[in-house]
Amino acid sequence: MTRRPTMLILSYSPIARDARLLKQVARFTQDYDVTTCGYGPAPEGVVEHIEIPIEERYNDLDGKLITLKRYRKVYWKLSAVVWSKAHLKGRRFDVAIANDVEAVPVAVKLRPRHGVLADLHEYSPRLHDDNPAWFERITPWFEWVVRRYVTKADAWSTVSRGIVDEYEKNFGFRAELVTNAAPGHDYTPGSVNEPIRIVHSGACLRNRNLHIMAEAVEAAANDVTLDFYLTANDPPYLQELKDFAARSRRVTVHDPVPYAELADTLNEYDMGIHVLPPINFNNKLALPNKLFDYVQSRLGVIIGPSVEMEYYVDQYGIGEVAADFTLEATTAAIERLSVESVTRFKANANDCAPELAGERQVDVWERLIDGLMARKR
Repeated sequence: MTRRPTMLILSYSPIARDARLLKQVARFTQDYDVTTCGYGPAPEGVVEHIEIPIEERYNDLDGKLITLKRYRKVYWKLSAVVWSKAHLKGRRFDVAIANDVEAVPVAVKLRPRHGVLADLHEYSPRLHDDNPAWFERITPWFEWVVRRYVTKADAWSTVSRGIVDEYEKNFGFRAELVTNAAPGHDYTPGSVNEPIRIVHSGACLRNRNLHIMAEAVEAAANDVTLDFYLTANDPPYLQELKDFAARSRRVTVHDPVPYAELADTLNEYDMGIHVLPPINFNNKLALPNKLFDYVQSRLGVIIGPSVEMEYYVDQYGIGEVAADFTLEATTAAIERLSVESVTRFKANANDCAPELAGERQVDVWERLIDGLMARKR
């Protein structure tokens, strides 16, 4: 019997809850014996899961070593790096996918027979560049990791056109674009509700200005409601939103739903909203999975003038773009909604949903991996 090739998928994240990682697992377990290494339980379909204990952190940088710019020692002392390196020692895989910058050096050092695909979920050197202290101290460390190790990968992918360009400009490698597109769903657009039902799903983070979206719905002159489905990333901020909702007849805050149930939940609504302030470089170039979740659920979208998201909204005619990220501009965009315009947005989302489905994007990873496997090392 022919041996199936082996693959390692390494990520310092809970793989079974990470939508992007689950797409890699779903595609490659069809043809590879996949071993995953990351936090949390095993995803379905893998032959083995190496679970990193949650207390072994991937971001416990040694501040003294950062100050001394001893970047190599900083990296190889990270708790999750030490743990995963020890538990992967002596193993050999045909190919590896390393998810995000921190995972790439470990994968590169394992020397898979046919190489490493580095899937870069963000532009890591400017992850928190809205924080001057972080930018001054941590950006140079990330730049060192990318220059020293990520450039040693054999193929690369990332999430938006702007981030593709930034990595090439600063480090010389050209990543392939693999958006965070949602899996395809076969829905028929529902008729528009009255009041128009708006929804936002995702992380509860203060720097996403979720309260602006809530206040804009509350202030809008037209008949609209807003439902949040939020993970408790920032419990005090989540409580603030719940307190606001308790005083509002238009805004409701729900617990998050499992990703497998999200599309069905969203399909009950009319418009998805994500007005993301460009407080840092990655927010400025964000092309988040929720945009594609909304499209696959046959919703229109309301966004701020985020260049990557705006491209899709304009290209496919699927929603409203606020003039800026303020309460006033967000309110104005909501007030432009009508039954007629939302009907058009939902119909356009239905038309483009097959083209924008995640399966089309996963094909890019398959092509890259096929290219690595065809090489002789």
